[in-house]
Amino acid sequence: MKTRADQLDAQLKRLSSPPPVFMVTGDEPLQHAESCDSIRRYLRDDGFTEREVMHVDAQFSWESLLESANALSLFAERKIIEVRLGSQKLDKKASGLLQRYLDNPAPDNVVLILADRLDAGAKKSAWFKQVEKAGVVVEIWPIDVDQLPGWVNQRAKRLGLELTADAVQLLTSRIEGNLLAARQELDKLSLLYANQTIDAEQVIEAVADSSRFDIFALSDAVLHRDPARCQKILLVLRQEGVEATLVLWALSREIRTLLNVQRGLASGVNYDTLCQREKVWGKRKALVRKASQQTPASQLESLLGLCQDVDQAIKGQLKTDPWLLLSVLTLELSGCQLNLPRPIHG
Repeated sequence: MKTRADQLDAQLKRLSSPPPVFMVTGDEPLQHAESCDSIRRYLRDDGFTEREVMHVDAQFSWESLLESANALSLFAERKIIEVRLGSQKLDKKASGLLQRYLDNPAPDNVVLILADRLDAGAKKSAWFKQVEKAGVVVEIWPIDVDQLPGWVNQRAKRLGLELTADAVQLLTSRIEGNLLAARQELDKLSLLYANQTIDAEQVIEAVADSSRFDIFALSDAVLHRDPARCQKILLVLRQEGVEATLVLWALSREIRTLLNVQRGLASGVNYDTLCQREKVWGKRKALVRKASQQTPASQLESLLGLCQDVDQAIKGQLKTDPWLLLSVLTLELSGCQLNLPRPIHG
């Protein structure tokens, strides 16, 4: 069965007995680590006192998993076999061995698989389907910007803290995209202001600016038509040493996606078909549809020309700061009408 990180503890309480396999998959480190801790704690309370960790790499032998799982413990202890898969993919042989084990699992052992986010192909594989059928799969998803204030509030209450609305907004802004930093800052606040109502001034005094942004967050901010957030993300990206080329790639890809959606819809192509073609999934589908309706094709084509200017500035063929042009590009793409002249070539 599948479950989410926030549903895991309730799901564990409903289990009549431990299944032979658990899997935690995703790339958000805090939720991933805490989900694994919850599973280990549940198994430890059920008598699984021994733990063996296996790191999967190119030289890993999956036969060793079978050998460990089927070996009798000298002390008759129940054992957790922790398989740290990471980003490794299972080949046909490994998949077959894992399935063979799950067909007849050892009664006193549980396999816990730790994996990064799996792609669509892995989720359709026979081994994944068997893990899902035989055990519990916890899928980790990043917390969206809109969900982050609720997450912060919930986490604070678990620590006995009460945050004012301004404090939540400020804390969310300063730790956005980094749940590990959020946990650290809330733990710090609980030590400094135990059992108190915390306002924005106390947050300012106690919390470091731990914002973590990436080029995909910038793309989402553009689609949300939030120019102020775009500029903040762009500034952090530059300060963190992200290459301007990567930022340009993300923005130009977003512009081409919007243009392709507009042209497809004008030709009578179904929107879901266009999303599959352009690799637009989940919540981004609504964002892309709305942005494609708000931005005229003529403006998008003009912005592609500006992307060429950014590219030339990055290569030193245009004597201007590429980050300044990227700032103009994000502002216009997020809805600001600047009407600035194009840089002079030559």
